[in-house]
Amino acid sequence: MNTQPKSDYVHHPAHAIPEILLEIEGLISAQNIGAYLVGGAVRDSLLGRLPADYDIAVTADASETARMLADTVGGHFVSLHLERDTARVVIPSDTNPIGIDFTHVHEDIETDLGRRDFTVNAIAAPLGDVVGGEWRIIDPHGGREDLDRHTIRAVAERVFNDDPARLMRGVRIGAALKFTLDSGTREMMQRQSELIGRTAPKRVREELLKMLAEDGPRDSIRLMDDLGLLSLIFPELDDARGVTQPKEHHHWDVFNHLVETVGFVESILAEEDSNDLASRMLPRFDGMNEHFAAEATDGASRGTLLRLTGLLHDIAKPATKTVDASGRTRFFGHNDEGARMAGEILGRLRFGRRGIRLVKTMIINHLRPMQMAAKGELPTKQAVYRYFRDVGDAALDTLYLNVADFLAARGPDLTEERMAGVSAVISHILNTEFRPEPAALPGKGLIDGNDVMSEFGLDSGPVIGRVLSAVAAAEAVGQLNTREEAMTMAKDILESGGVSA
Repeated sequence: MNTQPKSDYVHHPAHAIPEILLEIEGLISAQNIGAYLVGGAVRDSLLGRLPADYDIAVTADASETARMLADTVGGHFVSLHLERDTARVVIPSDTNPIGIDFTHVHEDIETDLGRRDFTVNAIAAPLGDVVGGEWRIIDPHGGREDLDRHTIRAVAERVFNDDPARLMRGVRIGAALKFTLDSGTREMMQRQSELIGRTAPKRVREELLKMLAEDGPRDSIRLMDDLGLLSLIFPELDDARGVTQPKEHHHWDVFNHLVETVGFVESILAEEDSNDLASRMLPRFDGMNEHFAAEATDGASRGTLLRLTGLLHDIAKPATKTVDASGRTRFFGHNDEGARMAGEILGRLRFGRRGIRLVKTMIINHLRPMQMAAKGELPTKQAVYRYFRDVGDAALDTLYLNVADFLAARGPDLTEERMAGVSAVISHILNTEFRPEPAALPGKGLIDGNDVMSEFGLDSGPVIGRVLSAVAAAEAVGQLNTREEAMTMAKDILESGGVSA
């Protein structure tokens, strides 16, 4: 094995090295194990960004190394892929848990980097140098040059065949970094887009939600469409192409209306001040940022789920379109049918029940806020009460879906007068005594102690708490998303004896 990989660049990061990396390096070096920081952490450091997570490639068994670390620092071990020997350690924290992924260096670090997805991720630095403050950068595929060019480029032709989820990841990383796809990589993704059908639905869901959480989700959706991915993941959207709408929808057919709604959701939820008409006039409520940042489902925030709902809210318009004798276009029942269709789509992508319920509730009620009173009037107290009673914990989210839908209907023709009318209704609804305090969804995890005890015939005791702690940590970093996955992890922990005291 080549233990002295070529490197020609020394990087001095502007940010402090997390203390956990110092502990890991000390533990690994004591075992005479070679280790490299790889991928996103190196990329982000070179860009002057503080890494959100860390990937470490080791010359020993990655799962054993991860277990050793978990036992030493009191973290939780999660096996990611047995055949590929990848594992995660979740380190508890007062704020967000820290996830550290371990992979095995099968031959040498340069060869392993050649198996990665994009050049900007195929960069490494010896862990010993990292903790010493001088990163010797190993970059055999020109990742630094692509960082300078703000370009996402595939390492090799085979990368999407090796892992089709990389098709979605390329879009997502480009959005996160505000980079563009290399022309050759773009052509390759278009040509191989149908490979996405080989990807587990859960992984498609994960990449989709991460992409929607980044800036510019509307542009990312249009890029997915250009690459051929959107039709493969959401074939129902194809029926919306070219479907004309009533004159109230001044610019876009149903398909483009849906895509534009996603952009307007982003705009109205943006925390920074904006000079556009809608942002200036739209009422906000105390705690609004925290409300939409709270987790809704499958590791995604309420804001991210609202963006997805924007893409799906009129999904049933093509199926429900009618034109009466006077030539008027109507879509009777498209909200109820749309909720049913959205439920099927999200079920296909293995969304959790919590998320499916929220999306369906928002779609069913997305027209309701502006229909609670005649035009030019404000809803009665009784109407507002019934709205919050019926829509429940999706009520605040649905108000802003309704606004985004309105904005995507008016487009550039929005007037201050029309925006004032909408803002008055929203403000009136928000300022009633019936409005709930903004809060996250109920905090119960995917499973509780009773679930574990009844499933495995156990009595109450410390082991139950330790299993739940490990499951909760894995859920917090998006490793678990359904009750079934949580119970499988609990079973694996109990059978392997992998619950640290």
